[in-house]
Amino acid sequence: MSLPSQISFSKKRTWSHDLPISFLMQQGVENPGVLSLAAGLVDQGSLPVDSSRKALEALFADPKTGREALQYGTTTGSLALRTLLLSHLSNLEQKSAEELGITVDNIIVTTGSQQYLSLAGEVLLDPGDICLVAAPTYFVFLGVLQGLGARIISVETDEFGMRMDALESTLEMLESQGELAKVKMIYLVSDYENPSGLSLSIDRRQQVVEIARKWSRMQRILILEDLAYRELCYDGPVAPSIRSFDPTGETVILTQTFSKSFSPGLRVGFGVASPEICAAIRDKKGNDDFGSTNLSQHILARVLDDKLYYEHVEQLRSVYREKRDCMLDAADACFSDIPGVHWVHPNGGLYVWMTLPESIETGFQSPLFQRAVHEDKVMYVPGELFYAFDQGISAEEQPAIQKNHMRLTFGVQNPEGIREGMKRLSNAVKSLS
Repeated sequence: MSLPSQISFSKKRTWSHDLPISFLMQQGVENPGVLSLAAGLVDQGSLPVDSSRKALEALFADPKTGREALQYGTTTGSLALRTLLLSHLSNLEQKSAEELGITVDNIIVTTGSQQYLSLAGEVLLDPGDICLVAAPTYFVFLGVLQGLGARIISVETDEFGMRMDALESTLEMLESQGELAKVKMIYLVSDYENPSGLSLSIDRRQQVVEIARKWSRMQRILILEDLAYRELCYDGPVAPSIRSFDPTGETVILTQTFSKSFSPGLRVGFGVASPEICAAIRDKKGNDDFGSTNLSQHILARVLDDKLYYEHVEQLRSVYREKRDCMLDAADACFSDIPGVHWVHPNGGLYVWMTLPESIETGFQSPLFQRAVHEDKVMYVPGELFYAFDQGISAEEQPAIQKNHMRLTFGVQNPEGIREGMKRLSNAVKSLS
């Protein structure tokens, strides 16, 4: 008896195919001589080898703590780490845990913040439910939403982040269409958004909480706040989170990670949510992995407790500030004479968002991308990847996606590589101008 030739995959597999991150990684492997201004990785030389070694040595100097670190952990994460995270959040917000309305029971440790984002989507969104996002926004989370069968509806932004008037108009439109009950979530990257480098202004952080509460008429509309870059601030202090304007914790779910501010190899992130949402995420996570890597949690707890973390972050800010300034200076030198080109000057994060004339598209199949990768040997991320596609409407009804943007990153390259990469990229753009 022969087997049927076709495998019957789940709908989630169908919804998750052909994600752009795979193509970008493939391009990097197949074109090893290409200077990458695309990879959103951290600076190799700044990784905290000494701090991590000290933490490991201290951890294994005592057989008892060493065995605890090598044993299974718990689904919610190490109590010692969650206690330190509570203090860490209070320090960032300049408010006590009591003022924030947070205890250790509101915190779940995950394998990077990406796992928390994915779990939040899993427990809150059914196929057809609506998540409102900024235009543009983090394309990997767009892939998560797509894989859940959720509808993704974009909201206009300006230099201060998502526009609150546009958010209100979108909710009014959905109510008039009888679809307000499907709106479950508003996703926001508050600080130095990937890809735009923009931050949501402080007044809008308070306003978005008020808007979410106002429109929670048929069910609660939750704000999922992604703070992956909040500590990478170069021109001022850490800003208060959206969550800090929600002391009851009923509206905002906060996520953070140590991947950008300390080490992506440890894969430690965490989230803060209400007891009901924590219970749902804990149950789902328990089915998935029983708990994130216990050893990584113990290393990070030691780093935080011994104050090694804060020294590292200060050094990291200095490294990235220099590289950010280098990329902006290179942009001035290489692109200022090209009509119609402009870019965001970010106050933190890892990215510079560049806009080209509308006549120059930047997508994978565009003449610019092909020229940049294969002739000028430089790679960027096409901006169109960061705009949502609403699976609930036809292709003809989709809002026009802007196709003339590029996301550039200064995280991986050294200053020389940044300058050379920007020179090569400007040559590619000038060839099509």
